[in-house]
Amino acid sequence: MKIDITDFMARPGKKVRLKEWPCKIEPYYESEEQYLKTLDHHVKQLSAMQDLLYAHSRHALLLIFQAMDAAGKDSAIEHVMSGVNPQGCQVFSFKRPSARELAHDFLWRTTCCLPERGHIGIFNRSYYESVLVVRVHPEVLQGEGLPDELMDDKDIWKHRFQSITDFEKHLHRNGTRVLKFFLHISKGEQKRRFLRRIDEPEKNWKFSMDDMRERKLWKLYVKAYESCLASTSTEEAPWYIVPSDDKPNARLIISQVIVDAIKSLKLGTLQPTKERRKELQQIRKALVAE
Repeated sequence: MKIDITDFMARPGKKVRLKEWPCKIEPYYESEEQYLKTLDHHVKQLSAMQDLLYAHSRHALLLIFQAMDAAGKDSAIEHVMSGVNPQGCQVFSFKRPSARELAHDFLWRTTCCLPERGHIGIFNRSYYESVLVVRVHPEVLQGEGLPDELMDDKDIWKHRFQSITDFEKHLHRNGTRVLKFFLHISKGEQKRRFLRRIDEPEKNWKFSMDDMRERKLWKLYVKAYESCLASTSTEEAPWYIVPSDDKPNARLIISQVIVDAIKSLKLGTLQPTKERRKELQQIRKALVAE
């Protein structure tokens, strides 16, 4: 079954109501064997295209993952990127900002981690935390040391959205393609996964009371995400709302989006130019003559 990635794209300029977006859909696989075979095919395609991306060194790819707790960001990154050469790929997880990071603008700490040309960068959470967590917990804003006039700005989130879209357009103009994934999990499925984290000792480390406190703010997070997705999904850097109650299906969708994005760069092949072949022959002669 072919995956049409446009089915999951948040349309630029359109409102987003998450209750209208499914958390689970008809799977793109009929068995675990078929799922593994399809994912393996995607992974091999990614591996081959990463070689092209690295060799051409003209573009970079930035993948951003955001979600409610337990939506499967870590496992999606692990499975989808399993065949990618770590030499050309880096994963950054952004948690609570440090004092040094808070002394800069909210885009600074992630800007330092952007992928160079030829590389793939993965942000597990990102600068979007500053319009999501900070919006749900306005007290966090107090710790950012902003001028008084900004603290009183009723349009602060609108202005942050504008800063983000301007930044992503800048990246696009300079060769970095930005793909953003919101892993859409239902509250019921989150509850089931939280219970597994409690019941299975090897997963206990993944759960804390903080997770329960954040769960109680579910409606506030939904509202924040809806505003964020609608305001920052653009032609240059679209958001993909990925139904994530079914983890294998989510991984297939995500991997298909990434494969299609790299294909769209039309990198061609690694065949050398006429001048390059001539240069290589000269080098070969020199080596043989040693």
